[in-house]
Amino acid sequence: MTGLLGALTTAALLCGNEPARTADAVLTAVDSNYAQLYADGRSFADFLARAERRKEQWERNFQQAVVPDALLARARAARGPWKFLVVAVDGCSDSVNTIPYLAKLVEQLMGAELRIIGSDVGRGIMDSHKTPDGRGATPTVLLLDANHAERGCWVERPAALITWLAKEKSQRSENELFEGKMGWYDNDKGMKTLEDLVAMLEKASRGEKGC
Repeated sequence: MTGLLGALTTAALLCGNEPARTADAVLTAVDSNYAQLYADGRSFADFLARAERRKEQWERNFQQAVVPDALLARARAARGPWKFLVVAVDGCSDSVNTIPYLAKLVEQLMGAELRIIGSDVGRGIMDSHKTPDGRGATPTVLLLDANHAERGCWVERPAALITWLAKEKSQRSENELFEGKMGWYDNDKGMKTLEDLVAMLEKASRGEKGC
């Protein structure tokens, strides 16, 4: 029983643990044009309406999301237009605690749009934009320009949380680490995610690749 609980906790902590795809499926995703993937994606409202797992949490995080004036001003100064292509799944604890805040930011940016695709069609994006410890994970966010060229990326969770998890990993059990992560998200209320994403926009506006 302990082994099963540990496996389930690890799967919840690491949202990149999706079923393995065949080589052909990965190649298809990699070779697909970002423009086509974006066109096939869902708006946040559509994704939210279809969500089956963590639905209340998705809705609550979006409703409570607030973009501070200073961050919003910085984001608006990073003139686009910008397109956010997001690989996310509704059951992922990292996706539900980050993407609603991105959606709230995009809602307030003129010339910015967001589309979400699942990890099935987005596996190629995940595998070419891995986490620091070498995983393809959800969420993976690509920042695209008006021509659908990649200008930046953001993977899985805020940098501050990555640092916290690395520090706590040796001192906590997997279950404690997961609970700590969820508590961190609850306390942060999307602020570190927004800071990371706005910094990515600023780098892109300067011609740098924030990834």
